[in-house]
Amino acid sequence: MTGNSPVMPVDGRHRYGLRVYYEDTDAGGIVYHAGYLRFAERGRTEALRDMGIPHAEMVDQFNLMFVVRHLAIDYLRPARLDDSLTVETSAQEVGGATVLLRQDVVGPKGACAELRVRLACVHSGDGKPGRMPPRWRSVLSAMRAASRTEN
Repeated sequence: MTGNSPVMPVDGRHRYGLRVYYEDTDAGGIVYHAGYLRFAERGRTEALRDMGIPHAEMVDQFNLMFVVRHLAIDYLRPARLDDSLTVETSAQEVGGATVLLRQDVVGPKGACAELRVRLACVHSGDGKPGRMPPRWRSVLSAMRAASRTEN
């Protein structure tokens, strides 16, 4: 899902592939727990970009940005050095100023981690809450609707 044309995943789940590098692991070759947060951040960024609502554009045009308000993570099985992983991102709830995302990090043996991330829309200058711009809210709502029709 790259290029200039926005793409809405048919099933409402954006997929971002990556490889586990040595820098992502602990001394035993297992992904360090904080590594999953970096993987999820990359997945969220690419999901917004691929769907035509890049985070940087929201900052440039509206002086608004998403910040992580709450995050919960369940570690299910270890990912290891050189594993090929996929970060699957879907919208679970979309409000006026927040969005709840589900992100699954999936490896060769199945799900490695499940994250629930609530993003809040804030003004970049003072950090005060702000309403999500209509285009971002519309696309995230469409993502949520698409994922519900697949379940």
